[in-house]
Amino acid sequence: MITEYNFVENTFMVPYTKEVAEYCAPFSCGDEDLDEFFSNDVFLYEEELLGKTYCWINKINRHEIVAIATLSYDGIKTYTLDNPSRNALQRKIPQQKRHRSYPAVLIGRLGVNRSFQGQGLNVGTQLMNVLKYWFVDENNKAACRYMLVDAYNADPTIHYYIKNGFKPLYKTEQSEKEAFGISGDDALRSRVMFFDLKMITS
Repeated sequence: MITEYNFVENTFMVPYTKEVAEYCAPFSCGDEDLDEFFSNDVFLYEEELLGKTYCWINKINRHEIVAIATLSYDGIKTYTLDNPSRNALQRKIPQQKRHRSYPAVLIGRLGVNRSFQGQGLNVGTQLMNVLKYWFVDENNKAACRYMLVDAYNADPTIHYYIKNGFKPLYKTEQSEKEAFGISGDDALRSRVMFFDLKMITS
């Protein structure tokens, strides 16, 4: 049983290619939809320029993928938000710098190997910190103010993102339903969550 794990020191990041997938053991995070995506759909997304996927490989066992994430550029359009949601988003942006849209990076898919879940290892949090600091690196080709994720609307998933500093983009589920044209009777399957990267550059 693993008792502690330093994600940064014990993994290395590479683009997730077909060659990497063939070399490494099959990845499973325990979520059927995510596992299906990383097994079958991920390369089609990349071919269509819809997402770029990276994986973090265990330095000790180089056939083992510890974590994986699909990323793409996105944006937050303030005119799609109701007033309370827009005010919460822009509260820390100086008035003269406020715009109708803000650059963001979207975490399209994210998974941690089942072998590294639980046990108090906090691999998911360590992974999220790596992603946050990656996108404020001075060598980035393009700036982004926010991180976005369309998170499953389930307590464990929402709790994970809130624990890592994310907030719902829409203040209420009702306002999010209205923004996406979802009937009031239908379940909201996911919540758009955001993290202000300025929080780690101040």
